[in-house]
Formats: sequence, C-alpha cells, structure tokens
Amino acid sequence: AGPGSYTVGTMSERFDCHYCRDPLQGKKYVQKEGRHCCVKCFEKFCANTCTECKKPIGADSKELHFKNRYWHDNCFRCFKCYTSLVNEPFMLRENNKVWCSNCTAKEDAPRCKGCFKPIIAGDQNVEYKKMVWHKDCFTCSQCKQVIGSGSFFPKGDDFYCVSCHEHKFAKTCAKCKNPITSGGLTYQEQPWHSECFICSNCKKPLGGKRFTAVEEEFYCVECYKECVAKKCAGCKNPITAGFGRGTSVVNYEDESWHDYCFKCTKCARGLANKRFVCHNGKIYCAECPKRL
Repeated sequence: AGPGSYTVGTMSERFDCHYCRDPLQGKKYVQKEGRHCCVKCFEKFCANTCTECKKPIGADSKELHFKNRYWHDNCFRCFKCYTSLVNEPFMLRENNKVWCSNCTAKEDAPRCKGCFKPIIAGDQNVEYKKMVWHKDCFTCSQCKQVIGSGSFFPKGDDFYCVSCHEHKFAKTCAKCKNPITSGGLTYQEQPWHSECFICSNCKKPLGGKRFTAVEEEFYCVECYKECVAKKCAGCKNPITAGFGRGTSVVNYEDESWHDYCFKCTKCARGLANKRFVCHNGKIYCAECPKRL
C-alpha cells in the first residue's frame, strides 16, 4: 500500500477554489490532477472513500492504497486480529478485507476434527482418510485417553485404542474367556485361541489335526486310544470310533467289541446285528452251542 497522489499546502498566490470559487490565498488547499481546491470541496468532490469505514479520506488524513482500493491509515488493520498493517505484510481477501500473514496462515490451515481449531505448521498431528487431528486431540472413543501416534482401530466415526477394541469388539475364547486379538479357530460355532484348543492329556495343539471330544474334553488320536477308548474284548485293541475302521461298536454286559470282532467263538461267523448266545463267557452263533 502507498500514499495517495495529491499535494496539500497553504496557498501563497492568488488562486480560487476550482469548485466553489472561494479565494485560496493564505488558506489551506489541495492540489490534485492540476486542480486547486479548498479542503471542504476536496472532501466533498475529490477525496477517496475508505474501503473499511466507508468515510471520505480527508486531506489531513494519511491514506494508503492497494489495487484501486483506499484506506485511512488507522483503518488499515487485520480483519481478524486488528493489528495495524502499515509497513507489515498483508493479504487482501474476500469482501475487501485485509489480513495479516499470521491470521491468513491460520485461516487457510486444516481444521482439527477434535477441537476444530487450525493445525498450523509445526503442530504435531495425526492424519487418517483425509481427516486430521492435533496429536493430543486424537483420543479413544471409549476411554478418552490420547491415542496420538499409537495403534488404533476405526469403527465407523469412532476410533478405539488396542485395549478398548479388544474388550468391546474382539471375540472371547470359549475356554479362557479372554479376547482373541488375532488368529484363533472355531469349533461348534465357538471361538478358541489356538493355544487353548489342546489335547486334555498331552496338551498338544489340536488345530488342523484329528481329535475327538469326550464330555467337553478334547483328545488327540494317540491319547484317545491310550487313555480314553474302551478296549475291544475280542482283539484287545482300542475301539476308536471316528478314526477309521470299526466305527460301529457292539456292547454287551459291560464289554465292547469292534463290530468286525464280534463273532462266533467256534465258527467265526460275524454276529453284529444278529442273534447270538453267551456260554461260559464266550459268544456263539445261535447254531454252534447245539454242536458243543
């Protein structure tokens, strides 16, 4: 901004005011564009209007101008903080308002989604999907603690720290009842930690392996055969229903047989689902006892 282009002085020669024709000799006058006029006529016909206060800028006032706009020097202040901008850097913004460089930087800076105040150069901040926060404004929606630059989980418009996300959203292990933060497996529509889904006897993990369940306990194939499965009264081997041959079991008087081991002692005829006779603790078909 710079001063206006006119001269103010006291007339020593005989000149009349260009507008009202009053003599100017010995009086204060203004010369603008080759014309001499009294102070009153200058303000009425020639003075520029202040862009800020909309009043004439009189001959006794200091005037500043920028891009065909004019201000009293006292009116040339930052629209936001009212700091005088005479001899200071400024910017002309909307509605012909002048702003200082500091207020311009703040106005153009991105706004924190937490406190809605500007984030200016040098502020620590967090950015996520075109949104930005001051570092201390980025907090957990549950516990309200500052997440800052730490790990977090987005859920819609909310953000959760790792601990709150685990307790609020993570699945709970059917055995230990603690959250499952990663991995895990599902059995009978219930979630389990991999380290919790183990053989009740040898404690080896059962994920991806063959196992059997007995009264809410789980056993690997080896432990089930050794510790849990009934022994066949015929071949004396474990009856491991579900692990291969021998899925059918014959039970009689507290003893069990593989279906293929339940046969006549004399003729070896298979007796599963057939009539049989027990004689002296041995199993016979219906015909063989008659031949003994």
